[in-house]
Amino acid sequence: MGTIISIIIGCVSIGIILPAPMGPVGILCIQRTLNNGRASGFFTGVGAAASDLFYCLLTGLGISFVTDFIRSHVNILQIIGSLLLIVYAIYMIFHNPVSQIKNPIDERASRWRDLMTGFLFTLSNPLIIFLVIPLFARFGFPLPEFRFYHIIIGYACIVGGALLWWGVITYFVDKVRSHFNIRSMWLINRIIGSVILLLSLYGLITGLLAYLKELNVIV
Repeated sequence: MGTIISIIIGCVSIGIILPAPMGPVGILCIQRTLNNGRASGFFTGVGAAASDLFYCLLTGLGISFVTDFIRSHVNILQIIGSLLLIVYAIYMIFHNPVSQIKNPIDERASRWRDLMTGFLFTLSNPLIIFLVIPLFARFGFPLPEFRFYHIIIGYACIVGGALLWWGVITYFVDKVRSHFNIRSMWLINRIIGSVILLLSLYGLITGLLAYLKELNVIV
């Protein structure tokens, strides 16, 4: 029983810590909560949690050829991920949220869109695997002596911790949502889009510089 409690505490902590840094996905989650309501932001977080789980599985199950590929091509992957975020940031800056009200999207399709974009945004940042590895080492998960049900409980708690994080974030953001009108929503879109754009440009520049150094083009 003590082992299971330790796994639950450790893996819930991993699930909370992984999405805690307020990167592009977290900012997108806040923007969608303000624009479209708590459910939209939460489903974006669910997609991000699914991507976090994917990277945790790669690390925990010891799929070395995948992690070796990521290590070998980390700069290229960072460049590609940054370019994808730049495209979305530009869309967000110039997209008028009023159009979403005038032309409402089917709610079920919208939730799938939120989930998939959250998943793809997080998946586009393979550097997260370098956060997963020390977290697994810190909280001792998974260990060779663990049984299969220990592993299942652990991964379930990682997802649970991530969903708890996104649930808390979207709850508090939704509480202040009533203080914003359409004009301020558009301004928030532009501000958040600009922040994502700056973060993405930084990632693109650092990725390019690292790649050029790798090719010995610059020293």
